[in-house]
Amino acid sequence: MASTPPPDRAVPNLPSRDLDRTDGFYGAFGFERVFRDEGWLILARGGLQLEFFPAPDLDPLSSTFMCCLRVADVDELYGAIRRSGVVEATRGMPRLHPVRMQDWGLRAGYLVDPDGTQLTLIEQPA
Repeated sequence: MASTPPPDRAVPNLPSRDLDRTDGFYGAFGFERVFRDEGWLILARGGLQLEFFPAPDLDPLSSTFMCCLRVADVDELYGAIRRSGVVEATRGMPRLHPVRMQDWGLRAGYLVDPDGTQLTLIEQPA
């Protein structure tokens, strides 16, 4: 019997000024390394996957990179990030913005990583 192919999906490709630092930062709240070489890093946490490419000259203050992480339990993910030492703040990197009901109808918070990438942490309705 033929196996069913995996579902289609899109995976964000995000910049990293230092792949080792990126690996450690995301690893502190549960992302595990799936692949790594000198030109690419893939991290996964449950069904979430992030891929990073080297961008040593990136200016994190002017970065416009972003992606959304849609999860069943946004409070669990937010708590894991917070316990890893990322602080709630309105400036600086990395930083967190608390989970709250957004004007667009879903609960969400925000993570800005050390490279200035904004990850919107969205609670996916059942």
